[in-house]
Formats: sequence, C-alpha cells, structure tokens
Amino acid sequence: MNGGADLERSKCACKRIFFVEDDLSLINGLTFAVRKQGYAVDVARTCLEAETLWGSGHYDLVILDVSLPDGSGLDLCRRIRETSKVPVMFLTAADEETDIIMGLDIGADDYITKPFKLAVFLARVNAMLRRGGNFSQPDAERTSNGITLLLTKGEGYKNGKPLELTSSEYRLLCLFMEHPNLVLSAEQILGSLWDCDEKYIDNKTLTVYIRRLRMKIEDDPSEPKKIVTVRGMGYKWNTRTDG
Repeated sequence: MNGGADLERSKCACKRIFFVEDDLSLINGLTFAVRKQGYAVDVARTCLEAETLWGSGHYDLVILDVSLPDGSGLDLCRRIRETSKVPVMFLTAADEETDIIMGLDIGADDYITKPFKLAVFLARVNAMLRRGGNFSQPDAERTSNGITLLLTKGEGYKNGKPLELTSSEYRLLCLFMEHPNLVLSAEQILGSLWDCDEKYIDNKTLTVYIRRLRMKIEDDPSEPKKIVTVRGMGYKWNTRTDG
C-alpha cells in the first residue's frame, strides 16, 4: 500500500541530523517531525555537549541555535567549518540583518528565524539534504576560468589549489559554471539552490553568498571578473574574463 513512502524513508534512513538547541519544547516538536521524515537525529543542548557529540559522530546536516546556555552557536559553526563542509543551518530568534549576515559569512548554508512554519522548515531541511547528496553522483569534472570542480568528490580548486567552500557555495559555483555566459536571475538562483519556494529566502541572503564566493574565487573581489553582476537582471558566469 505505502511502498513508495517506505522506499523514500529507507533512502533517508542513512541521513543523520545534528540538532543543537536548548528549548526543550522546540526540540521535542522538531525531532518528532524530522524523524517522521525518516532521518536520524542527535540532540545537544549546550556547546560543551555539542562539541562532544560532534567529535564522535558523522552528520549530514547541522542545525544550530545562536544563543546557548554556555556559549554561541556562531562559535560552534566556526569550529565545524575548520574541519567539515557539512551543511549548516541556523534556526534562531536572532533575526537582525547583521545576525543573518554574520551567520552566513562564517559558513552557514541557511538561516531560519523564529517563529517559522514547520512545513517551510521541513522543506528546507529536505532540500539541503537532497542537494548535499547530489554531488556524489558521477559527472567527471568541470573547468572554467581557472576553477576546477571535481563533481564526484564535491571538491573545488582555483589554479590547482583547494578552495574551502561550504556546501551552498559549492552548489552556487556549480550552478554558475553549468550556465556559462548566461544571465541568471536571483529567483532562478534561489530556486535552484534551495529547491523550495524562493520567497522564503531573502535576496539579501543571496548577496551575501555571492560576495563570499567572490572572496574565494576572484583575483580581485572588488572588481569581479568571473561572477559579474548584470544590473537589473541578475548574475552570470563570465568566461570572457580578458574582455
């Protein structure tokens, strides 16, 4: 009767989510919801507990609160980024634009502010896990503008040197390189990155991603030649960098 649903859950079963949150009622509600999706969940309520669990487990997605009893989720994100490219999502009441920009700037892939709709949260969790797994599919490599992506490994290189990219930065770079010299609107980019209704992602968030990616791949980020802005239309991957 429910063979399709059972198969989908079996595909999800290997996915593990690390949830760092101190609000017990929120923990209970969200862990119940994501487990119904077929995911495994580990929970930490403090920074100390999170660091212990992180060191002993393998995870496909990390969901962090910013304010924790013994420290900051921002600091946890920085430490995670020192050793891992695992997708990181902030789920927090810290909704000031500066908080969001800081979270994305230090390496988070998504930022959801409280209060939020459960359906939106689950859609973005599913999208991040689905997108994170797509790059394990065989597709050789892609090279342009001195940038090389090894798609079977999820790795990027600039002039032969490894790029330290988050999963969202990597997806964004893949999207651009798959569409050379084609102008992509903000809506097209956001829809491709998150695979859910882009109205839930602020365009300012995309601006942060673009700026952060330029810092890593451009020779002079203040005068970008690879990812160029087309005023009033969007962005494009420019292979005519000498022009």
